[in-house]
Amino acid sequence: MNLLEKFNLGSLVITPAAMNELDQNSVIDSLIRHSRCDWGDVSESDGQENDFSLKEGLRIFSVYHDSNEIKFWIITEADRSATTILLPDDY
Repeated sequence: MNLLEKFNLGSLVITPAAMNELDQNSVIDSLIRHSRCDWGDVSESDGQENDFSLKEGLRIFSVYHDSNEIKFWIITEADRSATTILLPDDY
């Protein structure tokens, strides 16, 4: 974890569909935002849930759009062992 990250991302995983469809620069930018507690396009209540989850060691869920407006999710597991980038259809 570097000094700018608020939590450990663990191993980074991207689904094959996300790897093929998403602009990779957007993914990298979004991972940085996620690690700094910028939850992207989640609702206010989901953002509050992420803030709670950060403190309590629960799963963290963010929503972003790449440069082509393709929606994708970033999920960090509760134990911080892994962070997965995926399309909603991958879930």
